[in-house]
Amino acid sequence: MKPAIKICGVRDIETYKLLLALKVEWLGLVFYPKSPRYVTSDQIKLFPKNAEYTKRVGLFVKPKIEDIETVLNQIPLDILQIYDSLENVTSLRNYFKLPTWAAIGVHTKADLPMQCSLEGLVVEAPTFEGDAQPGGNGRSFNWSLTTQWKAPVPWLLAGGLNSANVVDALRCSRAKAVDVSSGVESSRGVKDRNKIKHFVNAVRQYDIASAF
Repeated sequence: MKPAIKICGVRDIETYKLLLALKVEWLGLVFYPKSPRYVTSDQIKLFPKNAEYTKRVGLFVKPKIEDIETVLNQIPLDILQIYDSLENVTSLRNYFKLPTWAAIGVHTKADLPMQCSLEGLVVEAPTFEGDAQPGGNGRSFNWSLTTQWKAPVPWLLAGGLNSANVVDALRCSRAKAVDVSSGVESSRGVKDRNKIKHFVNAVRQYDIASAF
């Protein structure tokens, strides 16, 4: 069994096509204007139709209902990924009736939720004062914190991953899915297609079953 892969912060058609060709499980579209990876619905309309095996994940930061509605009225999304409190994320999930993930910043084991009614969690490093973004800062956390965690829902490991460390991260964290953004970029917000290929190859050489 191979780990699932999400490449986040996709902004150009060629990267989009590459991810479809590589059959990654999820591609992330950032609808947060302050992010260097921000895309608009008009840009996404130009992208080719998704393959059945690759899902579109729309990322929002503390959105209002109308923020998400504006996007959904123009383009389809398969999953919502939201940075906000679990309570607010759950409310949005119940409103839109779409599979929804919450992003969770982890400093200690106490930050890992034991109960959750969402479809998934994205587990990454916490934000600190001075961070411009709620995520995608290229910072990792202590992966061993999740080793004994009895996660209430499926989850993805994120934060500071790249082709050189992702296998160690998978082995240490016992994650079954990974989410990468800055680790496959040539500069902030600019995806590097060679780095994407190396990352995907590294993940797919790892066998979850043999690691436990």
